Amino acid sequence: MKKILSLIFLSVFCLNAINADVTWELSEDGTLTISGYGYMNSISWNSQGESIKNVIIKNGVTEIANNAFGGCPNLKTITIPNSVTRIGKSAFKNCTSITSITIPNTVTSIGIYAFSGYTGLTSITLPNNITSIGERVFNGCTGLTSITIPNSVTSIGESAFYGCTALTSITIPNSMISVGKSAFFRCSGLTSMIIPNSVTNIGSNAFGQCTGLTSITIPNSVTSIGDEAFNRCTSLTSIAIPNSVASIGYRAFEGCTGLTSITIPNSVTSIGYYAFNGCI
Repeated sequence: MKKILSLIFLSVFCLNAINADVTWELSEDGTLTISGYGYMNSISWNSQGESIKNVIIKNGVTEIANNAFGGCPNLKTITIPNSVTRIGKSAFKNCTSITSITIPNTVTSIGIYAFSGYTGLTSITLPNNITSIGERVFNGCTGLTSITIPNSVTSIGESAFYGCTALTSITIPNSMISVGKSAFFRCSGLTSMIIPNSVTNIGSNAFGQCTGLTSITIPNSVTSIGDEAFNRCTSLTSIAIPNSVASIGYRAFEGCTGLTSITIPNSVTSIGYYAFNGCI
């Protein structure tokens, strides 16, 4: 009888501690409420992840822990308060039921894989205090159609938007210095891209297999185009390489079968193997 009563109690709500100052409660309707002050140093609700449908984080919690909601495939809504300054790595990985999320301006750091595999997400606005978009943060977000990147961002990390096939346009702010390796790899929905004058480096495979890309503007600030940077961009018809570029990487434009013209300036001192292979 005692065991049966315990099970009934758990079906109504669960109350537990994440640390001494932060607690959580899971109600019968699947709402997880996280309260208190400080950070989450461990996650204890993961075994009930499929039951969680909504998350309310109360003001006072400063950090969303690593892997916090990675096991919550049915999570639909989440409220993040202004007290949160950090979103940990893989925090919302594979939360396929969420379609939108608001990140407050207090957040200054988003961990790697934070929103990876977030297939239901269609749009997101990043807070103004973010300085970098980390490695694979939006990797595999196949439903993402638009994103606003604030002027505070100076770098886009490796594979940050890898496989975001529904992304049709994106504006890179003038604060950007580097477009990382595979940053937009396989973003097949992208049709055009303007890279601002602040960017000095286009990483390897940065726009690889962006098969819908028809035009791209490379500014005079860029000094190097990485290996396979525009590999298999089959819809790209022409490109002008600015006088600032000194090197064009290995297979940089390989398989760009739609390319009919390209201007290579005297500043270029090295062109990698197969840089224009297959450009018939």
